[in-house]
Amino acid sequence: MTTFVDGALALAIDGDVATLAFDRPAKRNAIALAMWLALPEACAAFTASAAKVLIVTGRGGHFAAGADIGEFEAVYATSQSAADYNAAVAGGVGAIAGLEKPVLAAIEGACVGGGLAIALACDLRIAAPNARLAITPAKLGLTYSLEDTKRLVDAVGASAARDILFTGRLLGADEALRLGLVDAVEADTHAAAATKAAEIAAASQRSVRAIKATIRAILAGAVEDDAATRAAFVESVSGPDFIEGRSAFLQKRKAVFPER
Repeated sequence: MTTFVDGALALAIDGDVATLAFDRPAKRNAIALAMWLALPEACAAFTASAAKVLIVTGRGGHFAAGADIGEFEAVYATSQSAADYNAAVAGGVGAIAGLEKPVLAAIEGACVGGGLAIALACDLRIAAPNARLAITPAKLGLTYSLEDTKRLVDAVGASAARDILFTGRLLGADEALRLGLVDAVEADTHAAAATKAAEIAAASQRSVRAIKATIRAILAGAVEDDAATRAAFVESVSGPDFIEGRSAFLQKRKAVFPER
């Protein structure tokens, strides 16, 4: 296990699956400035590892109760400090969102503000029945970044995003599921996330990462293939994963894809 910020952020690699955990339970895993700054380093360590899938979660029964409000007086003391803090938050969320490998969020308890921004930067979100989710800038007199807002709109649509942001209200797990803010509600969130991660890890990672990149491009406005996507398809045909997948299909056996 690799820890960051005196253990407040921990990355564990277990074969094909890595877990990145917020571990500050006394503050419901509120994300301090040092943790935002450490997230890109933690994501880089995951990228460099042999793990195929990342699960982002929180220790002590909560995902993350947002940014650490105890730091607000200092980080918002001047226009420059506010801009620097905003850049640190954007860098942390962006590090998760920018990962080429698939990322799951396993959500228990509080998932609020910056915590929900992190969860929305993941590819799939699995929530416990006790999960409570909210984005609260309207309760603090703050604005909300365009990138974070877009990820919310992509997940729930513009009308639901307006309601969530205008009111800053807490959503229970069932409502979050109905709106598409989470993808599943499971009693044992961590076991469900591990099962889903293993299922993804068993698939062709060339395919999974290409599909993730394609969906990202579509959400960014792409509507047709370009030279890069066409080339990626042609390259995959001669790749070892397709050779194994084709052979397994013809031999009526489960494929064991070699590419990591």
